[in-house]
Amino acid sequence: MAEAERIIGTPDIPEAAGDGPEQSGPDSGETAAAEQDGQRAEPEAEGAADAGTGTADGKGKRRIAVLFAVAVVAYAFDLISKMIVVAKLEHHEPIELVGEWLRLSAIRNAGAAFGFGEAFTIIFTCIAAAVIVVIARLARKLYSLPWAIALGLLLGGALGNLTDRLFRTPGVFEGAVVDFIAPKGFAVFNLADSAIVCGGILIVLLSFRGLDPDGTVHKD
Repeated sequence: MAEAERIIGTPDIPEAAGDGPEQSGPDSGETAAAEQDGQRAEPEAEGAADAGTGTADGKGKRRIAVLFAVAVVAYAFDLISKMIVVAKLEHHEPIELVGEWLRLSAIRNAGAAFGFGEAFTIIFTCIAAAVIVVIARLARKLYSLPWAIALGLLLGGALGNLTDRLFRTPGVFEGAVVDFIAPKGFAVFNLADSAIVCGGILIVLLSFRGLDPDGTVHKD
């Protein structure tokens, strides 16, 4: 038997390190798992960033919608009230709501809010137009709900009085604003003036609290 084995020979046994299949140890498994985790982490991070951006954009769009909704409501109330006053109250006796303390009395005002500056009608018209442009540009960076309401009131009021200056007599850019709310001992005003004043007061309060239109809060 020994002689036969010598003649036939024994089969070659492949070396473990050279010819045999690669052996995967614990280190190689951990490396592969880490690479897979890294590949998965990168898309997840990108997805999280996209989600954050989408949330901010959605919030900004909602605030812009609130701004224009408030502006439309303020403008509509002002426009409708002036149409009623011109049709039913102008050239008629004032209507007393609370005795002499509060009356409805239709007048035409060529000046600014509350009857100031009647000699500067064109200037006030240009200022109102500039305010509208500034608010429209600021809306792109708006992420604060209180600021959206405040700017909406300003926008609606400015549009209401600007409409009078453009379309009422005596002419374009010189039209007289219709005022009709007459408290005792105070200037006569309209709903557009009220919206502007309320919006301005709200902006002052927000500024004192350190709240910016983009939603950030700062402390001096």
